[in-house]
Parts: sequence; structure tokens; C-alpha cells
Amino acid sequence: MVETKDGSTTFFSERFQTTYHSTDGSVEESMHVFINNGFRYCLNSVEDKELHILEIGFGTGLNALLTLMESAKHDVTIHYHTLELYPLWLENIEELNFTQKLGAAYDECFKQMHLQEWNTTSEISKGFYLTKILRSVEEYNANTKFDLIYFDAFSPKEQPELWTKSVFSKMYSFLKDKSSLVTYCAQGQMKRNMKTVGFKLNALQGFGSKREMTRAERI
Repeated sequence: MVETKDGSTTFFSERFQTTYHSTDGSVEESMHVFINNGFRYCLNSVEDKELHILEIGFGTGLNALLTLMESAKHDVTIHYHTLELYPLWLENIEELNFTQKLGAAYDECFKQMHLQEWNTTSEISKGFYLTKILRSVEEYNANTKFDLIYFDAFSPKEQPELWTKSVFSKMYSFLKDKSSLVTYCAQGQMKRNMKTVGFKLNALQGFGSKREMTRAERI
């Protein structure tokens, strides 16, 4: 476990030799990239109060927790689908201090997210439906269209197979028209791959030591 600059914790992955979140701040990074520039942007772009979100990389569950908290503020129903191929152990999750930092009222919801069996759907709190999928991106085929994708895989250096034209072509096909994908990454080859499959790219202010992040839109 690693403590980050905002006081929240993360893990160092032995498999991928990197941390799950930015060491500049786990919570602050997720808020900046996925909530401020993803979820809130999506809410302002659509009239529907029932959103379908796909997350690539469940990891610690932080993005799901923050989305649950944010959706409660806006009284919006969320169908949250998340893919993970290498889930963390529950005993590891119990070491994280997210709910201590964000509010103990969400402790039970956070535990339920991790206790939920894979490849099932449950209502974690009123209006927040979580579907956890134990499958690789390459093997996954969505049976719904999404309003927003959180692309939170490990970086192109650690997981190059997930930042390819074929994967982004699949992501593009999963999105509704006028919907978007957000990621902390702004690598040149990644952006070229996204443009090739049809995405319109927006370079946004990055978090911490990262100069840029990316929002890709299906127009």
C-alpha cells in the first residue's frame, strides 16, 4: 500500500510494476479525470436522468464509489458496468482509506461493491446498479450502448494491448452518439489510434504531474 499526496491510499501492482492511482493523489486524480471531466460533463450534455457507464479497469473500486456519491447529488439513476481481469483480494481492499477520507456513510456501499460476486448485477444503493464483469476487454461484448466510458486501464507501457485501434474501435461501437470516453492518458500513439476509429479528441488539463488528459467523443 502507498499513501498519496492527498492523504488517500493506493496499491503498487507487482504484476504491472506501477500504482493503481496517481501518487499525486488517488481521490483527487479520480475526481479530476473521471468525475469532473467525465461524469459531470456527461450530465451537462444529455437530458436523460438514467445513464449507462462502462469502466475499463475496476481496480480498487474508487471510480465506482465516486460515481455513486456524485449520482446521489444529482438524483440520477446509474447502470455501472465494470470490467476487471485481475481483481484485488478483499483483505487488500479493507486496507484502503477512501471512505475515511470521503465519508464513513459510504463504507457499507464500498464493501458491497467488492463483496458482490463477479458477473452479476445488484443495486448497491437506490438508483445505482453495479454489474461486475470478470473478463478481458478483448473478450467482452456489450449488449447495451453507453453514455460514458471510463478508460482506466494501466498505461500503454504496462498494458499495450489495451490501447490499440481494435480496442478503441470496440469502445467507439459501445457508445451512443454524442457520448464520450475519458482517460488520464494523452500518449501520441493512443490519440492517433482514437482518431483513426472516428473519435473527436479534446486535450484537457491533466492531473498532478501529467500535463494533459483526453476526452474522446463520438459525435
